[in-house]
Amino acid sequence: MFVLLLTLNPFENKNSFPDPSLPIVADQGDFAIEVYPSNHRLVVRMKDRTIKKYTIAVGNPSTPTPIGEYQIVYKGKDWGAAFGPRWLGLNVPWGTYGIHGTNKPYSIGQHLSHGCIRMRNRDIMELFDMVPVGTKVTIYGHVLGDPLQDARTLAEGDVGADVQLVQSRLKSAGYFTGICNGKFRSDTTIALKKFQKDHELVQNGVISSKVYEKLGLLE
Repeated sequence: MFVLLLTLNPFENKNSFPDPSLPIVADQGDFAIEVYPSNHRLVVRMKDRTIKKYTIAVGNPSTPTPIGEYQIVYKGKDWGAAFGPRWLGLNVPWGTYGIHGTNKPYSIGQHLSHGCIRMRNRDIMELFDMVPVGTKVTIYGHVLGDPLQDARTLAEGDVGADVQLVQSRLKSAGYFTGICNGKFRSDTTIALKKFQKDHELVQNGVISSKVYEKLGLLE
């Protein structure tokens, strides 16, 4: 996905007004967001100083919140009751993920979303007004999930940071020639089956604990 970020010079053409539909990126990246899924906590920082903390809901084990570094690339309003009054879209390559409100406030503080980060509606409205498009969002955790639980068994149709990690390992080993985008499609299945054959594993196109071990991702 290509995203055009537009920065406007406030001293240029003072009689004109920017199109309100266009994203406006702050000149300075003063804000940063940190997300800690295991603690259900979202932290807003400004120039290395913590200014707000929020309790959130994150993805359940089968549809985890993506781990890694992303950016807010879109700000939207009123996408529907399930998303609350505000939406902050993230540039996750394998799907549509964002920080948003909810009509299920009981889910806050739990692993109950489909991968997005849910906030109380009053909190997302405050955050929406606080941070600009372009804000860096770092989501902490292990790509393969909670160390106390088994890594996900993956097959064609799955998406996520764990899929992207496996694609990267297969590519480094010379099996995968596609884009490491976290989307488990037929090209990943073909590469995986070749890897399974060469390592005397069942050629079923499924990433099991044995495949993780052979890829050096689990001990």
